[in-house]
Amino acid sequence: MATPVEPPNGVRSIGKHYYSMWQTLFEIDTKYVPIKPIGRGAYGIVCSSINRETNEKVAIKKIHNAFENSIDAMRTLRELKLLRHLRHENVIRLKDVMMPVNKRSFKDVYLVYELMDTDLHQIIKSSQSLSNDHCQYFIFQLLRGLKYLHSANILHRDLKPGNLLINANCDLKICDFGLARTSATKTGQFMTEYVVTRWYRAPELLLSCDNYGTSIDIWSVGCIFAELLGRKPLFPGTECLNQLKLIVNTLGSQREENLGFIDNPKARRYIQSLPYSHGAHFSRLYPNADPLAIDLLGKMLVFDPTKRISVSEALRHPYVAALCDGRFDVTAEVEVGDLEIDEDLGAEMIREMMWKEILHYHPEGSGIEFEVGV
Repeated sequence: MATPVEPPNGVRSIGKHYYSMWQTLFEIDTKYVPIKPIGRGAYGIVCSSINRETNEKVAIKKIHNAFENSIDAMRTLRELKLLRHLRHENVIRLKDVMMPVNKRSFKDVYLVYELMDTDLHQIIKSSQSLSNDHCQYFIFQLLRGLKYLHSANILHRDLKPGNLLINANCDLKICDFGLARTSATKTGQFMTEYVVTRWYRAPELLLSCDNYGTSIDIWSVGCIFAELLGRKPLFPGTECLNQLKLIVNTLGSQREENLGFIDNPKARRYIQSLPYSHGAHFSRLYPNADPLAIDLLGKMLVFDPTKRISVSEALRHPYVAALCDGRFDVTAEVEVGDLEIDEDLGAEMIREMMWKEILHYHPEGSGIEFEVGV
């Protein structure tokens, strides 16, 4: 539970109060009353809270020492820059970013999101039964949110069950945009960092192809779909080459015409060198699944990205088409600019850029000058 505590050094900042959760100090705006911690990870700790001004429940994520690691700081900055533009029922809403006490030296960042009950990873590994209706509704919402992102030329690049938040009504929201990019980003810089958790990573990423697009997210959706149907990961690779072997063993050995997208000769030779595999039909792997689900899954998990179903085509597929009508065909009104950020930025410049993002939620702070290096 959240325990009220005295501020460090006994100095209380105006507009802030202090709580301890999981032995971590939270210095948060007084309008938020924390309830309990609900999650933790490498990024920090998340707690549920109530906004006393609106009586709304929210989730507060504390990112501790946000500028200590430049890659992590970039991820946070990208998420702030992106979520400010996005408004969709199936994309998590960033409602607030708390104003730091000292703009020149703040280290922790507090993000305030919509509060959800759980995530798809927790549901899949639970003992709760999942009907065809559950799977259909989850996949429909995921595709719907993804179409919105792709309409703005945004690739999520890290879709996995843990990044899909769920509430008691089975509503789904895509979260964690720290690895997202626009398709306008230079592909030469695209591959410079870890992209997509390995089990959900498309073949073109595993093969280090320089050019890739929205189809990488569709592959991830297919992996998530299979995990819903089988209650376990489809391709739980131990490392990159093992991941490729698992994929080829399941999909079958690929004909020459399906390897044209591989622009690296060494990578192509590796695929050609793998032992021949007939593949395993998804109807045998998931004998209790709806035949329409099997058909859609097979169109998502296609080795050649140029032959993979698009998100718009997937939403027209008979498996989910019954859930669609004109109201659900939402596209982004604002096309988000290039999210690429100079990888060589120092902590002070990242802090300044993050401060500018925070001002969109707190325009009252815009009169404060930012002096880098002071």
